Amino acid sequence: MIRSRLGRWSVYVLVAVLFAIACAYLSHWQFARNEQRAAANHLIEENYDAPPLPLTEVLPEGAAFEPQDEWQPVTMSGSYLPDAQLLVRNRAEGGTSAFEVLVPFALDDGRILVVDRGWLPPGEGDAPDSVPAAPEGETTVVVRLKPGEPLPTSGRGAPEGQLPTIHLPSVAAQTGDETIVDVYGLMVSEDPAAAAAPNPVTAPDIDPGPHLSYAIQWILFAIMGFVFIGYMIRTEIRARREDEADEDDDLGLPAPPRRRRRDRDADEEDALIEGR
Repeated sequence: MIRSRLGRWSVYVLVAVLFAIACAYLSHWQFARNEQRAAANHLIEENYDAPPLPLTEVLPEGAAFEPQDEWQPVTMSGSYLPDAQLLVRNRAEGGTSAFEVLVPFALDDGRILVVDRGWLPPGEGDAPDSVPAAPEGETTVVVRLKPGEPLPTSGRGAPEGQLPTIHLPSVAAQTGDETIVDVYGLMVSEDPAAAAAPNPVTAPDIDPGPHLSYAIQWILFAIMGFVFIGYMIRTEIRARREDEADEDDDLGLPAPPRRRRRDRDADEEDALIEGR
């Protein structure tokens, strides 16, 4: 009987160990997410309100976009290509599924940088009711640099003239090889300014999020798992001893032999548990 109980308790402990391993994995994942969020917030704090630099200084011709330049404001001169304008659908802006307006911008050095001019609320149909036109002719624009987005893994598409995400190679397919495909610009200002413009995209949130507290919670859950298993085993031992005491009382056994037998079994049981 003792062996049977020990086998059952071993299963309890094994379950607790497996639960602790799962908690450790989830805790590590949350710690990693917290580090990623902290790094992203640091980049926003460093770059978002930094003085604008010339685009040619941050992104020279032929150079690749560097992740540490995300959110860096840059100035550039050239002209918009309104005929290549596209709308990005299902953007979380203004409490609704908004549209963001992408207009390629032809730089003076011959390259094309996609500019996100802001967002518009949905209209009656499958697009905004109207889209403010970009300035014509030579324009100086200040933008914040952002990396492009991948296409949806679900394969979700978009109607003609729209995109499901800010997928820059899809823009380059209609604007040509001069288009920069690893970074785009989030508009800050235009000079001369257009008569009307889309709504500015919301500034990024720098809240650290709940990842650190979640990581600590998973560690506590792992500890609680072992405490619970220990409580179950201790409760089972106590219940068995009470049952044996009741059986002895029913049989009218004298107290000393009964106590010696219980103590002997308890010692044997404790020795098996402790591995002695």
